[in-house]
Amino acid sequence: MTDQVVHPGGVRLAAHEGTRDHFLGRTRELKELRADIERAGLDTLSGRKAPRARVLLIAGRPGSGRTALAEELVRQVEGRYPDGVLRARLSEPDGTPVPIARAARELLAALELPAPAGAAEDDLTQALRTALADRRALLLLDDAAGAEQVDALLPQAPDCLVVAVSAGPLTGIADVRPCTLGGLDTKSAVELLTRYTGTVRITVDPRSAESLAEACQGHPAALVLAGGWLAARPKAAVSDLAKRLHTAAEDGPDGTPLARVFRHVHSELPGPAARMLPLLSLAPAGLIDPHTASSLAGCSVSTARAVLDDLVALGLLRAVDSPLPQYDVPGCLHPLLRAYAQAQERPAELQLARARMLERTVRLLQACRAITETDSPQAREKLNAMPHEVRFPTPRAAADWLLIRRPALLASARLAVADGELDTLARRLMSQLVRAMVAHVGTQSAAHDLYEVHSLVLDVAERRGLPREQAAALLNLGDVDAQTGRTQDALARYRSALDAGRRANDPYAIGRAMESVGGAYQELADHDRAADWFGRALAERLARGERDQAARLYGRIATAHTYAGRYGEALRNWRAAVAGYRRSGDVAAHARALSELARVQEYAGRFEESLRTCHEAVEWARRADDVRLQAALQLRLADTLEHLGDPTAARLHRAVAGRMLDQEAPNDETSPKQDVEACEIRSASSED
Repeated sequence: MTDQVVHPGGVRLAAHEGTRDHFLGRTRELKELRADIERAGLDTLSGRKAPRARVLLIAGRPGSGRTALAEELVRQVEGRYPDGVLRARLSEPDGTPVPIARAARELLAALELPAPAGAAEDDLTQALRTALADRRALLLLDDAAGAEQVDALLPQAPDCLVVAVSAGPLTGIADVRPCTLGGLDTKSAVELLTRYTGTVRITVDPRSAESLAEACQGHPAALVLAGGWLAARPKAAVSDLAKRLHTAAEDGPDGTPLARVFRHVHSELPGPAARMLPLLSLAPAGLIDPHTASSLAGCSVSTARAVLDDLVALGLLRAVDSPLPQYDVPGCLHPLLRAYAQAQERPAELQLARARMLERTVRLLQACRAITETDSPQAREKLNAMPHEVRFPTPRAAADWLLIRRPALLASARLAVADGELDTLARRLMSQLVRAMVAHVGTQSAAHDLYEVHSLVLDVAERRGLPREQAAALLNLGDVDAQTGRTQDALARYRSALDAGRRANDPYAIGRAMESVGGAYQELADHDRAADWFGRALAERLARGERDQAARLYGRIATAHTYAGRYGEALRNWRAAVAGYRRSGDVAAHARALSELARVQEYAGRFEESLRTCHEAVEWARRADDVRLQAALQLRLADTLEHLGDPTAARLHRAVAGRMLDQEAPNDETSPKQDVEACEIRSASSED
């Protein structure tokens, strides 16, 4: 997590500090880092321009102020980089490395560049390098777990600068000289304490303040905890705390200064806060809101909010700059909290706390989705039956919560699946997460997040031997692969989904997979196989009496035959589609099918038949109130009449089409020609 700097009112993220007044010490380190930016590299000395961005490494233990120093360096030099500063966190709060693909995607999003859902790591890193090739940007890569993460994200642009923050060296990256941090100098350490205690207690006993700084070994995070403890106890003497910490160090040399200060601070917390604090290490992505804290500790939301604010005042948590109350655990404290949680709670109690947290998240997601469905009396009744504390006042409030809590929600799904013992809750959580995202964000906008969730669903389904859910996840993943041009990957997914559907004896999944396999072959221009698979899917639909779906599949088969030039087969299937839509009463689909039938008749040279079919299609399009389709049909009539040697009638139909499109133009920015093309494409693709 981001290391901390302080201001008189408490602890804030270094990323949000905007003035030099909030930064202490490190003058020598800053001078060396700035000099390193200008330092000639090995490539330059050999007469070649550096092929990649320069990398500055700030190394130090978590809590040493390494991120604060990186942010101060960025603040001082960012004016040299007109294309801006990009930030990425490369480790989770528990130290787990962030996948390179996820980090690359976040950086592309910061550049407002698209990144296809499900794209491979190499594709994303290449897209990032391409985007930065002609830019002069500064990248801050925080909490790097290893050199391979940084190396994969390095721009191939010598005008960019990368500032990496890590616990140790980045062996393997050329020409990197680390700036290794120790403790703060005594003067800066005492000033940091003063910001919490005020000047009086320090001024009257400066030796004790220096002794306390020595007991903390100048470690910024330890000093923050000590300062927070003193601030909460105005009558406590600085000398008393200094003596306690020196005694603790003499009695047991084990542990760091931060661990000793933390033990002292934790031992004097009130009971509810002492129990809640270690449990916060279970929070997904280290992001905590009052609901998360209350469910972990088993207390009310209002009680949790009060305890969280008290912990912020002590420097044990940080308040995140967010429209909703949200907090995070400093990364340097996370291992300590986790150890305390494991020591003071039995494994079954920790698992129960996780289950309570996930169950609360499921209920919040249910309410988040339900608020969008209040047009239905049943939905309103269900929403009103939910506890007041998990309900949202408006759809907007629910959407804002979903956006703000998105990182934590996705992390909840990952952790639930990785746990392996909470699969039932994990499945419910992912189901509700997908529904909430679709309701508020939409399938296309949330495609990347949905792809990740469907992948997690697949993991659970395979682990638990759930072929029905496995088939559904594979179909969803295949659809995203198909939409992003990875047709071969989609085809493999669809075939696996078909196998899973057969194992589950799920007719819907079987039919859907067969049709999707056909669609993939169609995209690959293998029209024979496409028609064959569409035919298999048609047989499934007919066996179940699904006549409306059968009509659509007749159209897909006809389209495949049309592309293959088999007009006779195409006409036979389009006629079957027309008959099916007529029986089902779908007027709009009936009109589009007639339009396609006329088009294939024209391709086959049957102009008289095409003319009659076009007239019939115009009538049905009129009944469907589809003006654009009517206009497209008028143009098709004109083309057919040209073929039949009647240019005068052809001009009349073109004029009619023009008037129709002119009437539509005020509501659409596209030109009449684009309207016609769009109509023709829509008419054809509606059956694809």
